[in-house]
Amino acid sequence: MSGRDQASSHPSGRLRQPLLGMLRTALASLPRAALDIALPTLCVSCREPVAGDGVCAACWARLSFIAPPFCARLGIPFVYDPGPGLLSMQAIANPPAYQRARAAVRYDEVARTMVHALKYQDRTDLAPVMGRWMARAGQELLGDADALVPVPLHWRRGWSRRYNQSGTLAAVIGKSAHLPVVGNALRRVRPTLQQVGLSKADRALNVQGAFKVPPEDKSSVQGRRIVLIDDVLTSGATVDACARALLRARAASVDVLVFARVVDTV
Repeated sequence: MSGRDQASSHPSGRLRQPLLGMLRTALASLPRAALDIALPTLCVSCREPVAGDGVCAACWARLSFIAPPFCARLGIPFVYDPGPGLLSMQAIANPPAYQRARAAVRYDEVARTMVHALKYQDRTDLAPVMGRWMARAGQELLGDADALVPVPLHWRRGWSRRYNQSGTLAAVIGKSAHLPVVGNALRRVRPTLQQVGLSKADRALNVQGAFKVPPEDKSSVQGRRIVLIDDVLTSGATVDACARALLRARAASVDVLVFARVVDTV
């Protein structure tokens, strides 16, 4: 037996191996720990150092969380409680293809900053807290759901961004609610203009026919109750177009859950 074999077979040698492994792991983590100390996480809104979820207590307090009373269909908050199950004028005048929509917060200054940071600035560290807030706001929808489907990006935009913010949020919510995320069920089959700055009519025209469930993926949608996940709901044109595509593929129902929505107080 060689000297090395004798050392490894000795009890002290066997004990030394795990200790060496732990030491290597600790040393490997030192550069990252040093970087975290040198560059602390900053609040996404006010840029003050923050330990935790990327939003300081002061900016968190400025977020406007959406809570009842709100429209049973669109989730738009009411200024007074009109009674259970009542719908907003928007829901009555122009009912969407989806059944229900819920949002965690109003699309105000802090919420807009969080959305833009996640979408354009690689702040994926914001996804866990945003997803948790969404899961809480959408408890009713998630309790009835069979699967989550994120609003897709066109492949060209996905290539430039490297990830889909809606898919990132869906992954957090799916883990929290114990629901599968069907990421390939819905495709954006043609590129569309940015919706920002377009009128309501132009938004609807912009996404008309832009989404499709591929024939090979229809089985992942057919007969299932789907919750569509997106970051922001403004006019609702994008999620409505997505819902129509899912319903054409024989989804049993489609609900919508977003992080923030534009609210005109009613």
